[in-house]
Parts: sequence; structure tokens; C-alpha cells
Amino acid sequence: MRLNQKVIIVTGSTTGIGKAIARRCVAEGASVIIHGLEEDWGRDVLAELGEVKAALLIADLGEGSTPERLVNLAIDRFGRLDAVVNNAAIVASSNIHTTDKKFIERLLNINTVAPLMLIRSALPHLATHHGCILNIGSVNAYCGEPNLLAYSMSKGALMAMTRNLGDTLHREYGVRVNQINPGWVLTETEMTRKREHGLNDNWYKDIPPVYAPSGRILLPAEIATAAVYWLGDESGPVSGQVMDIEQYPFIGRNPPKDASTIAKK
Repeated sequence: MRLNQKVIIVTGSTTGIGKAIARRCVAEGASVIIHGLEEDWGRDVLAELGEVKAALLIADLGEGSTPERLVNLAIDRFGRLDAVVNNAAIVASSNIHTTDKKFIERLLNINTVAPLMLIRSALPHLATHHGCILNIGSVNAYCGEPNLLAYSMSKGALMAMTRNLGDTLHREYGVRVNQINPGWVLTETEMTRKREHGLNDNWYKDIPPVYAPSGRILLPAEIATAAVYWLGDESGPVSGQVMDIEQYPFIGRNPPKDASTIAKK
């Protein structure tokens, strides 16, 4: 087991990518702290993983006490903390006309500031075990789509934070910091968003090749598989790195004018 006896906090793990990462961590021998806003979903994940290997905290990351509560839960239940996965994020459409101050402050607070605050709270424990941090970003961090302005800005800031802390925390505390930037992933939230956009429930079975050369988009379990490498000892001393998980070079790739208008995450 690649994560045997490690204790890992996974934010936003009641659904989607976070849930897949929590599942895979337990399958690889770790104990996990499940976190999210949806208590019923959280209870379902806890029941699936079992209370011997998992504990649940339902709390808003925007509240100042939440990072410390997550860390304390890990220490109280499992006696140590080896890794943090900053996965929780708000994905919300906006452009220059709809991005007001209150809106962008909320996204930046959850998507960028909250991960930093959790790292601060966890650092003393992570340093004890030469642990690690894995931030879950997005390929939209590089420029983003026209209708994902605030979200893309928040993920760009997260990536800069990963590069910075990946150097400083590794040098000063022996704590590695890396990031995964997923592309388009078939999460429950993405299914809901596309349904709200008027698409039928089978939209993901017919994705234009310009968006999915393989004929399909990524699955949460595939992101979780990649996460295990960065959370385990196999990644060695590597820190401050950002790995894009997408099926084509994202930067500079523009679809032809007649391509489908299906929006990516």
C-alpha cells in the first residue's frame, strides 16, 4: 500500500475529485479527514470508507476556524498528519461585466486564501513527519475561458502559491508542495452544470474530438490515481511542481470556429 499509515486531510471530499481522492487514499492504506458542505453526502462517504479509516467535518472553509478544526480532528482521531489535499473550490461562471467585488472576494477566499490558511495550520504537524501538500488547481489557471474569469484568476493565484511554497516550505521545513491541474472532468457537479445549461444526461457520450481526442473526458478516479504519486513517498524530494492532467496541450490550443460550444470546466 503506497500510503500506508499516512493521515491525509482532503477538502471538498464529499463529492467529485475530492471524494475520489479520499477513496483512493484509503484503498492505499491511509486514514482520511473528509470535508465538505453537504452533510448527507459526507455521511454517505463516511459510511463507505468506514469510521476506522475516516472522519468527517462539515464546515465552510470561508470561516476562520475551519482550517484549525480540520487539523485538530486529524490529530485527535489519528494522532498525526502527513498530508493535505486542497481540493475544495467554488466553480462559478463570470466575466468582466458580472465579476463584482463581492463575487471575486468570495471565490478568492475559498479557492486561494483558505488553502493557504489550512497549510499554515497544518505546517507544524507536516514538518514533524516531512509531509506534503497537494493543491488541486485547473488548466484554466493559465488563462481561462471567457466565462470563467474569477475562477481562473483564483486558480492562477493558487498555482503561484504552489510554486512559492514548494520552494520555501521544502527548504525550511522539509514539506513538499505540488499541484495537479485537471482538465475537463466528469464530476457530479459537472453533470449538474451541463443539465442546467440545457444538455441531456448523455451529453458526455458525444464530445467533439477538439475537446476530447480520446473520445471521452477524464474521470475523477483518474485524477485520484495521479494524486497518489504526489502524496506518497515515490515522488521523493520533488516540490514546487505543477502537473497538468489533460489529453492535449492546453496552452495555445484553440478550437475551430465550427466546434461545439460545450464549455469546459
